[in-house]
Amino acid sequence: MYFGLSEEQQSLQDNIKKYLEDNASLDTIKEVAGGDSAKAENIHRGLVELGISGLMVPEQYGGLELDMLFASVVSGALGSGTAPVPFAGAYVMAPIALSLGGSESQKETWLPKIAGGEAIIGIGISEYVGAREDAAITFSDNTISGRCLFVIDAKNADAYILANKAGELYIIDAKDKGISVTELVTVDKTRPSIELNLDKVVAELLPGSEKNQEVINKVLDAGRLMLSADSVGAAQIMLDKAVAYSLERKQFGRVIGSFQAVKHMCAEMAAELEPCHSMIWYAAHCYDHDPSQARLMACHTKAHVSEVGKQISKTSTEVHGGMGFTDELGLHYWFKRIGLNRQLLGSPELVREEAARIQNFDQSPAEGQGNKEVGNPLLV
Repeated sequence: MYFGLSEEQQSLQDNIKKYLEDNASLDTIKEVAGGDSAKAENIHRGLVELGISGLMVPEQYGGLELDMLFASVVSGALGSGTAPVPFAGAYVMAPIALSLGGSESQKETWLPKIAGGEAIIGIGISEYVGAREDAAITFSDNTISGRCLFVIDAKNADAYILANKAGELYIIDAKDKGISVTELVTVDKTRPSIELNLDKVVAELLPGSEKNQEVINKVLDAGRLMLSADSVGAAQIMLDKAVAYSLERKQFGRVIGSFQAVKHMCAEMAAELEPCHSMIWYAAHCYDHDPSQARLMACHTKAHVSEVGKQISKTSTEVHGGMGFTDELGLHYWFKRIGLNRQLLGSPELVREEAARIQNFDQSPAEGQGNKEVGNPLLV
């Protein structure tokens, strides 16, 4: 049995990488990080034309109805290019939430728009994963109130899908007057993070999610796989750049790549990263074809890739020496992207605890996903 990417998946990955090379150079990323939203939108529209918005939307609603492996391939390519565009939340988690939990009316309203790149839906499920004590949402009389942190792909969103502690999902119109949006300042300047303050905002329950955590768990697993794939794509670039730099930079009359210590650093990065590709592929396979292993593999993948990505981003910077800290090389864009991915939808520590509960290794009670009070280490 062949276990790897198909020709179609490899072609899609190559096309996205080529597009980003041509349209999202490092200079362009620097401009986006500096606040040039027009350039970010141009990159986004080009990727929509390549089909990223319709990947997970069922065919009957105008989408491509592809599987999780295709989505992970796209996410990896976006990570390698530090693409300043929505994807994990808007084009993977949102269509899955609507497809599994939405009413027919909700599906007909939103899925065709997502497939056509006409709508962006932000995803806010931090309360279910593990919210701070002062961040919670309540639903009453068809309205929702409270505070939701780290809403994924929320900038310029047309709607938001939010979760409460029980894992029930609600969709709200982003234009509702009861919504106050605060842009959070994080280490990653290529992907804005949003906080929502809600005051009696009209909300629709996704009926399939009522008293049914299977829906949000599928949404959460998909999000974790996308973040993991994004981190592996970014880590691969940091490794490639470290190797290339070691073959160019000279010290004591020879390239630094000829020194044994630098060779070991690069070899260790490669050895740590290579299995992560297969891990993501297998987790994506389980998501679609082996539900009994899907959640566990999503947790393991998120935790392991987060740790490997952190180590590679650190080691790659060390190989570059002082230049690794400069804006000229721009390594920090990949470094910070990996750092934010590590914390979103559960830190490695939290996700390992969840994996332990899935395997009955941890007997502590769990409300929802954990609902532990967690800080925001990436706020600056």
